[in-house]
Amino acid sequence: MRGYLDWNATTPLRPEARDAMTAAMDVVGNPSSVHAEGRAAKGLIERARGQVARAFGADGADVVFCSSATEAAALALAGRGIACSGLEHDAVASWCDVALQADARGQVAVGDPGASALQAANSETGIRPELPEGLFLTDATQVFGKVPFAFNWCGATMAIISAHKLGGPKGIGALVMKRGTEVQARITGGGQEMGRRSGTENLIGIVGFGAAAEAAARDLEGETWPRVEKLRNILEKTLAESAKETIFVGIDANRLPNTSCFVTPGWKGETQVMVMDLAGFAISAGSACSSGKVKPSRVLRAMGFSDADAACAVRVSLGPTTTEEEVMRFCEAWTGEYRKFRARR
Repeated sequence: MRGYLDWNATTPLRPEARDAMTAAMDVVGNPSSVHAEGRAAKGLIERARGQVARAFGADGADVVFCSSATEAAALALAGRGIACSGLEHDAVASWCDVALQADARGQVAVGDPGASALQAANSETGIRPELPEGLFLTDATQVFGKVPFAFNWCGATMAIISAHKLGGPKGIGALVMKRGTEVQARITGGGQEMGRRSGTENLIGIVGFGAAAEAAARDLEGETWPRVEKLRNILEKTLAESAKETIFVGIDANRLPNTSCFVTPGWKGETQVMVMDLAGFAISAGSACSSGKVKPSRVLRAMGFSDADAACAVRVSLGPTTTEEEVMRFCEAWTGEYRKFRARR
């Protein structure tokens, strides 16, 4: 049986999202049409918009549906001259001046919040930096659905989020903006999404996003994520007992409850990913969007790790359906491969 331990890359589709999407497939109308069929489709979109807004603590804000958080970042940042640090996902960093400095704890010095972007949690390390009041944009794709977080009190003017990080479908995200904020549409045409993003809406994806967001919000009210955090801590403690030189990044920092990033000097992250895949486990050597690029982690380099050590990082990320048996099987398999690595050295 394979073990899926790469939840920060993408999550399994929640049953609630699957059911909502299946039902939406039978809705025939174009949401822009004024007849009954069109109004029915539009109603589903607005219901999902409300579900996402409530789950994200964004009541009263504008939720603009896009094809992904990457597109949402482009809509928010293109031509703005916003500054960020080297910790940001490429979707954000590619539009910014990477001028802000990060420290070894994953914290970022932000001099001018209104002209800066800062992630709410790092996808590779799980570290959650302090967000200053008045921040221009925060990448909230990793915190949404994992920890209590409300857009209305996070202090940012805009945020980007993605459905497939919390049990929704791939191919749908959103830009969340304080009411009254203006952006320049990058896709023009029919004027959908309040004129911010033209094109016939992805009804099925949007409905799945709404259902997943609502279900994820319910999970935050129970013991789901404390249980996941306990499993993450068991994993780190077990591995640390066998691999004394392994460095667990951000272990003393405020982190997501499900994320463990660790560096075993000399043992390439890409090699670990391959051997663990053969052993039946899905993990990653960094952001999924960087897969296939054999480079040291840009995030760890920004935190002060050497190129050699940054190339030896892997990320294990757990989810609500991860079991202790799954975690212990992974620890046993990883430890066995680690011993082989040590013997070769």
